[in-house]
Amino acid sequence: MVGVSAEELSAWLTGSLLPAWLARAYDPKRRGYAEWVQPNGSIIESERRTTLVTARTLYVFSHAHLLGVPGALEAARHGLSFLLSACRDSDGRFIHACTTQGEIIDGKSDLYDLAFVIFALAWCARAIGESEPLDQGEAVMRFIETALVSPSGGFREDTLGTLPRRQNPHMHLLEACHAMAQSSGEKRWLERAERIVCLMQRRFAADGTLGEFFDNEWKPFAGEQGRIREPGHHFEWTWLLYHHERLTGSGTARMSARQLFAFGEMFGAEAAGKPVINEVDQKGAVLNGGALLWPQTEYLKALAARLEFEDDNEATNRLNGHLRLMFERFVDADTGLWSNQIDRQGWRVAEPIPVRVLYHLVLAVADVCRVKQSHSAKS
Repeated sequence: MVGVSAEELSAWLTGSLLPAWLARAYDPKRRGYAEWVQPNGSIIESERRTTLVTARTLYVFSHAHLLGVPGALEAARHGLSFLLSACRDSDGRFIHACTTQGEIIDGKSDLYDLAFVIFALAWCARAIGESEPLDQGEAVMRFIETALVSPSGGFREDTLGTLPRRQNPHMHLLEACHAMAQSSGEKRWLERAERIVCLMQRRFAADGTLGEFFDNEWKPFAGEQGRIREPGHHFEWTWLLYHHERLTGSGTARMSARQLFAFGEMFGAEAAGKPVINEVDQKGAVLNGGALLWPQTEYLKALAARLEFEDDNEATNRLNGHLRLMFERFVDADTGLWSNQIDRQGWRVAEPIPVRVLYHLVLAVADVCRVKQSHSAKS
């Protein structure tokens, strides 16, 4: 069991979790990164590689290098090389999936993938101390702004025009714009971020709760999908909106953050000692009472933001309690492995572990450590 102090969490992150996953996901003799592991930690060998997992894992190892983890820089350079070669078609577009040799499996360009490509390139630029990843990120954003732009606002799902449209890729594009603004110092990234926040306020959360699925005009998608509200995304937006205010001085971001956090806490994390559930509807009725790991990490980030920006003492208690819950119910501190989902009855679901979720865990623990250290210094 890992303690909840900044020192104990930081030691676990840099001394245990990240080294363990460097050994698992990265092999200099294997192109790209591993994408799935068995519950016992053994790699599930596959020739399939996705742009999404490549980008997310590139972020993880770039951040790991900045935290001083030995070997992380080499792992990041390995992923950057694969991302810029195998994950791109000959015309320069990033594709959805390829083989380890760079042969195309799925040639569409997907907005969700591209958001993480930009995010990873921003972090990679900091790690390697070079500007080329920033230039690559700008090129990806220009592709999004031309090939995927939608007349009804925001961007299409992919180059196939897939429906329903989702708020989720836009949320991660906001995250990517923030990362690029901080890495490059370029104001245009914050202007892009502000447009996404305005779209969220007008369309995604027009009723005060965050919708997930929409038609081409940003109206709730027909049927059950149009009712879905994910508490985890309410918390993820909460964290992003507080930081959007920090970066831009936005006069409305905090108001939206408070509103989304209140809904998420009331209906997704209402019982202390219970995990954040997957789905409710716009009135808070449970649609999916299971609990994935990633909503737990997003709740931690939202609580850290409440502590940092609102000086919310209750958030401190909730934060420490939820950290303990995460290690008790989801994450094995000794191995760095996790159970990705708990069902509604509270049983762990035995299934392969997706490496893509490491992004959520690393970012959450790193941010909690940062906020705890800062808050302690002020006390």
